[in-house]
Amino acid sequence: MERKKAAVQDIDRTIYDIKDKVNAAYQVEGGLTPEIVSEISDQKNDPDWMREFRQKSLKIYNSMENPNWGPSLEGLNMDNIVTYIRPNTPMRGNWAQVPEDIKNTFERLGIPQAEQKSLAGVGAQYDSEVVYHNVREEVKRQGVVYTDMESAIHDPTYGPMVREHFMKLVPPTDHKFVALHGAVWSGGSFVYVPPHVKVEIPLQSYFRLNAPGAGQFEHTLIILGEGADLHFIEGCSAPKYNVANLHAGCVELYVAKNARLRYSTIENWSKNMYNLNTKRALVEEGGTIEWVSGSFGSHVSYLYPMSILKGENSRMEFTGITFAGKGQNLDTGAKVVHAAPHTYSNINTKSISKDGGVCTYRSSVEVLPQAYGCRSAVNCESLMLDDISRSDTIPVMDIRNDDVEIGHEAKIGRISDEAIFYLMSRGISEEDAKAMIVTGFAEPIAKELPVEYAVEMNNLIKLEMEGAIG
Repeated sequence: MERKKAAVQDIDRTIYDIKDKVNAAYQVEGGLTPEIVSEISDQKNDPDWMREFRQKSLKIYNSMENPNWGPSLEGLNMDNIVTYIRPNTPMRGNWAQVPEDIKNTFERLGIPQAEQKSLAGVGAQYDSEVVYHNVREEVKRQGVVYTDMESAIHDPTYGPMVREHFMKLVPPTDHKFVALHGAVWSGGSFVYVPPHVKVEIPLQSYFRLNAPGAGQFEHTLIILGEGADLHFIEGCSAPKYNVANLHAGCVELYVAKNARLRYSTIENWSKNMYNLNTKRALVEEGGTIEWVSGSFGSHVSYLYPMSILKGENSRMEFTGITFAGKGQNLDTGAKVVHAAPHTYSNINTKSISKDGGVCTYRSSVEVLPQAYGCRSAVNCESLMLDDISRSDTIPVMDIRNDDVEIGHEAKIGRISDEAIFYLMSRGISEEDAKAMIVTGFAEPIAKELPVEYAVEMNNLIKLEMEGAIG
């Protein structure tokens, strides 16, 4: 078969589209009822407070309507979604003990190599449960706790910490799909970094959804002590099926005084996925949250990481890129609340749409009355590669203090004919010129990632570009 020509080398999509035979040890029926939620609690041996929390969340879910804004969720029918699938293996700390089919999938995705080269610890979730978890001994000796959520809940030392923080920052009343998460969550990661501890190399969790018609609802809770420093990386992927899959995870990040957390995500969901994820950070005095986000794949996405700058001189940086192709409607952006004086936020996003894809940038900057002397800058750029794609920018600013500096800049445009002509005049083909421009457009995002993940992001861009040019 003749390979398609591009300025960047084409890569094989099959590494993401691996479909393992579903070999679950246990799964609930499709749909959502109090009995199914109770069944999940039984399977996970939930403590009483979690059992009550799940049922309360389900009632909230049933009392809420779907959002009446944003992309359509018409194709998502919860009666057909299986909310819990336990793979046929317990969590392992030794890679060799992971079942061959699951191990092969993660190996083709490069997880063990990344762990060996550039990670201080890794967790790998397959459908609803974490199947592998490991952290380097030197990191453990620093007092860093990195484990799956279920182990943390039952830990005598950290269980109370989980209970104190779990879905306090993102309560089930926030919106319908976070209430759903509260009812059926499973898997995910718990990280605690003690005060003044710096983790030199990143931790990573990778979430793989394999079963058709399944939902994945992992919960990530990260707590940094005063002056701590951590880079956490989250990766996600799934093969494509002809039925809807659902991802409704939840991320809660607590950044203490003078601590710094970088949270990087490369999402590569299949194009039958509804990605309705919720992420939020609470930042104390002098603390910093840095978001780096690459959103690829999914049929529909609603994704707006939120930062609450609670303490004086706290900071937020958000750098993100979204790529929407045929049949995709990706509604993404960022939210920030300046709740203290002299806080700072910087949002820098880029989106690319092609083949009729729809990208919407939606942001919210809120400055509370007591937040004097704060600064915020928002910059969003959108690039459309043809006449049938669409890009919208919907910024909202609610400023309740005169003593602030706020800026917003938005650029939406087609790929430049002049730039293509210039490159073609230098002997470069039109196809190669377009690919070079798109890769250059994404470069500011790629440079914020560790090199291994920048390579993955660039590969995903190549995949999205394949067939869009020429």
